[in-house]
Amino acid sequence: MSNIITLDGELRTDFGKGAARQARRAGKIPAVIYGHGTDPVRVLLPSAATTLAVRGSNALLNISVDGEDTVTLVKDIQRHALRQTVDHLDLLIVKKGEKVIVEVSVQIQGELTAGSTLSLDHAVIAVEAEAVALPEHVVANVSGLTAGTQILASDLILPEGTALAIEGSVVVATIDAAVSEADEESAASAE
Repeated sequence: MSNIITLDGELRTDFGKGAARQARRAGKIPAVIYGHGTDPVRVLLPSAATTLAVRGSNALLNISVDGEDTVTLVKDIQRHALRQTVDHLDLLIVKKGEKVIVEVSVQIQGELTAGSTLSLDHAVIAVEAEAVALPEHVVANVSGLTAGTQILASDLILPEGTALAIEGSVVVATIDAAVSEADEESAASAE
């Protein structure tokens, strides 16, 4: 489950590209906090701590500005095209008990049967979970599955309190028969 990382922020009074560049030169990342019918709040966050905090997916940040704490979910990260540094964040206000839809990675567990390969159709899957208890991944168990088997979204192992946000009939992965070198050579010579 996700940890909530606390960052000290400061209200942003200057706006525009020039002000944003100046803030980044000063070691700050511009961000906007929005949601729950509130007016957007523009803040500056410490660059190094924020960059570390948003390395994983679906980061939860507790933004402390002037003694007020706001729990947020990172909705968008804008990165510099060449340096890949964080240039700007969009943060969505979340409350304890509130459910949100996020994308999480599909982790493969177990070993395939001999002579089979795995074709992963969806590396990430949309799930609904409590905002302050987001899973890092869901599990697809491939132990003992044979060629021709499809792993559907409904077959995934979800953490407690997490539900699929997509149809259960979506094919997440397929187990195929491994193609031997002799089969590849005969197929190539037939062309």
